[in-house]
Amino acid sequence: MYQHILLAADGSENSVRAAIEAIKLAKSSIDSILELVMVVDIEKSKQDVLHSRSSESLLIERRRKIANVEQLLIDEHLNYKITILKGAPGPEIIRYANEQKVDILVIGSRGLNGLQEMVLGSVSHKVMKRVQCPALIVK
Repeated sequence: MYQHILLAADGSENSVRAAIEAIKLAKSSIDSILELVMVVDIEKSKQDVLHSRSSESLLIERRRKIANVEQLLIDEHLNYKITILKGAPGPEIIRYANEQKVDILVIGSRGLNGLQEMVLGSVSHKVMKRVQCPALIVK
């Protein structure tokens, strides 16, 4: 069915629900790979770099944010990989999904920053309008 499933996650409750749906899709085909992608907002990233002790500790902290989602994938014994991107979340997810020619993108309806979503519009809405593959928004 779907060979390359892209799951955009930030560790929020909605991204956990999106992961559950992505797992269902991944289990439907033995050959599928689920790619968990997290986008580090470049504006927040500058401050993170200034406050971190090392690049290794910074990577550990970023991975910690999506550990709850990764644990679901581990528990289900899925073939998965993690990709960390830098930039504005919406455009980076769109660019990456289109470049990688993924079969389907799964994303939660809201992320960790609810205020920004109310003012600017949700990342999932922006992604849905511009991604060139089927997409599933999970509430």
